[in-house]
This record gives sequence, structure tokens and C-alpha cells, in this order.
Amino acid sequence: MSDKPTPTSAPKRRGRRALTSTQPDTSTGACRVCIYIRRSTDDEHQPFSLLAQRTALKKYVESHPGWVFVCEFEDDASGATTDRPGLKKALDAAKAGMFDVLLVYRVDRFSRSLAHFIDLAATLDAANVRFASATEPVDTGGAIGRMMLQFLAVFAEFERNMIIDRVKSGMTAKASKGQWAGGNRPYGYLVDRDTQRLVPHPDEAPILRDIFHLYTRDRLGTRAIATELNSRGVPNRTGKQWSGHTINRILDNPAYLGDIAYRDIHVPDAHEPLIDRDTFRRAQDIAAARGDVQTQRAMSDSDYYLTGLLTCPQCGQRYVGTSAKGRTRRYRYYTCFTRTRYGKHATCTAPRLPADDLDHMILRALHDFYTTAEPVLAAMIDRAHAQHDTTADDRRAELTAIAHQITTTANAIDRYHTAFENGTMDDATAGPRIRELRQRLAQLQARHTELDAGLAVQPAPPPPGTVARIRDHLSTIMTSGTATERKAAIEALIAEVQLTDQGVVPVFKIPNDTTMPPPETDEGTSKEPPVRTMVRSVGRAGLEPATEGL
Repeated sequence: MSDKPTPTSAPKRRGRRALTSTQPDTSTGACRVCIYIRRSTDDEHQPFSLLAQRTALKKYVESHPGWVFVCEFEDDASGATTDRPGLKKALDAAKAGMFDVLLVYRVDRFSRSLAHFIDLAATLDAANVRFASATEPVDTGGAIGRMMLQFLAVFAEFERNMIIDRVKSGMTAKASKGQWAGGNRPYGYLVDRDTQRLVPHPDEAPILRDIFHLYTRDRLGTRAIATELNSRGVPNRTGKQWSGHTINRILDNPAYLGDIAYRDIHVPDAHEPLIDRDTFRRAQDIAAARGDVQTQRAMSDSDYYLTGLLTCPQCGQRYVGTSAKGRTRRYRYYTCFTRTRYGKHATCTAPRLPADDLDHMILRALHDFYTTAEPVLAAMIDRAHAQHDTTADDRRAELTAIAHQITTTANAIDRYHTAFENGTMDDATAGPRIRELRQRLAQLQARHTELDAGLAVQPAPPPPGTVARIRDHLSTIMTSGTATERKAAIEALIAEVQLTDQGVVPVFKIPNDTTMPPPETDEGTSKEPPVRTMVRSVGRAGLEPATEGL
């Protein structure tokens, strides 16, 4: 018997399976090759067109004995995602055993994300398909090729991140010069090719102004404006129909003031404005008043004048417009939002209010108030002056404190910038903190401006003729006005409607030159600045709640 030890098989290594452990041996016989080509949006000035890739790859296949071109797949999309139709077809073909090698021009044509690349390579490996690059030493049929594949995938992702940073830096640089940073142009503007600045669109600019007119003067909601434009056959920027969401984005876009706003860059008066600042501010005020998420939808409906103005005395939610169909007609109510959502099982048992009667009584109370408004307003202004003087010292103290905080915050931002420029702090640390401080600085500056304006402006009576004009307007709309005009008057002149044990109590706003829609002149809409005040007047209107039997 031999003394030599009996050879035993080496123990199997545990861990991840090698990427190409099941790769086919194509050293003999024909090797079926599939080529995959991709062109991205960032390749405009690079020699990676689909035609150039296709030509180079076919020549590469022809130069390899035994290689046979069998199929081709292409995409014209970003490599940051795997959601590409051509790539999906290539992977399906690999799983079906249609080819042995997937060939690309460069690794970054396959994917620019390392995580995605590893998943894709594992999919090919499971299908017994090799991966190769025509311009790089990558072929998963060998260990060195697999190692190079991992390196190149990392560099592809790094290059993609560099491209993103360059694009953002370029857009920031353009914005700082007052140019359009990029992306879809705002409706109502065109981008001048020479100056890269926004210029009014001859056809869209009038429609844009009309959108703000409908919202601020006619008090239409965003959905109602979209419906109006669609009924006129006016397309949006993409040629499709309008939606309330699109209108809402327009109303919130500072580009229409002539400003450029991109990330933390804000350049005022960078191009010709389409909307004056008073109109834009009025739109923001209306949007804020309608901003309650729970009542925003109903507030856009001009059929219910008081939606958003009534607060449930039991649960604190807003009343919204509801209706019920009777035998002969439709009954309209104001119902607590809690009850509307949860029905009879709601914890809130606040009664419904008949909308027709309540709308009429509030309009009548509003009209009656303005028939004798002058002496009441004079007394209210006197009280407002006293309140303004009483709180002035506190506001001055707050103004001084905020000014100090502004200086401290600005100095902190400068210190972070200096540390970054001197190399003692990297961008990963300094960047987030600087953004946080800038946001804080913007909030402090806004509050400083608000306090400064409040101290400078005393509550003032309405300009001469304002009360008479409002009274005449109310008389007209009560007799022959539309539902939209009546709702606009209530929105402009009533701060809220309180439900108390003594009845329904409307709280009136102090009017100013912009309270009601200004008359049109040859020069356009009145540009008088609004006289802002917090003074409110309380009136009463009797009304019994609706019973369940209504």
C-alpha cells in the first residue's frame, strides 16, 4: 500500500459567487455578440452619437475571429437610471439565451451608477452572458477584466456627479447674471438666444396677465381659471389643457415680477415684468387666505360665498359648502368639515346652516354697515391708534433684537466662507450649515421688514370716496351681480363670520383703495398702494341653525 496521502478536494470558499463563475467558454466556435448603444442628453458635444457608437462596435466585432454580430439595442436617455426600454430588451434577450457577449462602446454607456451597474452585471452573469467594452480593458471573461469593470463603474459614477455639479454651477452663474438658469421657460415668456434673458411672449403675455386679473379681481379659484381658459380654447405652454395645479404654480412664480430666483440666488429686475408687485402681493395674500388644506377645494367654488370664513364653535374646523337634493329643488348648506368627512358618526354635532339664507343675510349686513360706515370707522381708527402706540415700544425692542441677530448671522456666514476658502473646512461640512444660516437670515430680514413697516405706517381711514364706492358696488351686486362678484365682495370686506350663542357675527375689514376691484383707466389698473390695517369691525346678523329635517 502506498504511504502517500490520498488527495482530497480543496474546501469550498464561502462568500459571494464570482461574477463570471458560469460564463460560457467561447474560445472555440462562434461567439454571438449583442451591441448596446446609448446617447444621453449631456452628450451634445461629445463623440458618442448612436451612429458613431454603432459603426465602431461593428468594426470591433469584425476584428475578432469567431465573433458574430446577432442583435442591437439602443437608448437615448440618461444612464443614471435603469428604466430604459432598450436596456430592458437587451436584458430580456440575454435571459432568453440569444447572445453570449454584450458589447458597449464605453462602460458609462451601460450605466453611470455603481449600484445599478453591479445589479446589471449580476443579471448578465446569471444569464451566462459576458460583458465587454470596445474602448476599455474590460471583459468579464477574465479576472483582470472583472476588476477593471469595477474601477470603471466607479469612475463612471464619479463623472456623472461631476457633470451634475458643473450643470448646477453653470445654472447658478447664469442666474447670478440675471439670465434664465435653464429648464422649461415660464408661461408668458421666451428665452432670448443672444442674451439668455426672458422676454415677453407676444401671444402668452396677455393671457398671463388675465390669469392674475381673474384671480385677484374676479376672485376665481385656480380650478375655475383653468376651466375658463380651457373653455376659450387657450392651450398651456405645452399645448395641453390647463389644470388648477398649473395655475397655482404661475401665481407663485417670481419671474413674472421681473426677478430671477434660483436656489439661493435672487436677482430683482432682471427682465421685463409682466405683473406689478402690488398685484403679485395681492395674489399671495388671497392664496394665503385660501390656504387651509381642508377647505382649499371648496374655497375655489364661487357657489358658496362664506366657505373658509366660518369656524365650527365645537371642534374648530372650518365650515364647507355641501348640498342635498330634495323632491323639488337642491338645498345648500354650510356644514362642519368634521361632520362632512365622518358623517353622522362624527364626534362633532354642530348643526348645518342654510347657505342661501346665510349668504343673503351676510350681504345685507355688509350693505347696511357701509350705509353708516364713516362714524364707525372713525371711532375704530382712534382705537387702533391707541393700540399702535401702546405696542410700539415692544415692537421697537423686537426690531433692535432682530437687527442684532441679522448681523450675527451674516457674520457667521462670512466665517464659514472664510474657513472653506482657507481649506480648514470642507464643503460637506460648510455647505449645509451655510444654507441653514442663509434661510435663517432670510426669515430674520423678512420679520425686520414687517416690523419696520408696521412702525412706520399708522392705521389710517379709507381714502376719500372709498366707502361710497364700496356702498354703490354692494348695492349693484345685491340687485344684479353674479355669484362670483358677490363672493369677491365678501372675501374682500369680511375677515370672518363668528358663530356665537347670540347669533351669527360678521367681522368686517377696514376698506382701502385696493379692497374692491379698482376701476379700469386708460393707463390700466389703479396703482395706489394699499392702506393696510388690522382694525376690524363687528356687526350682527340673526340666523337660526338648520335643523336635521331640512
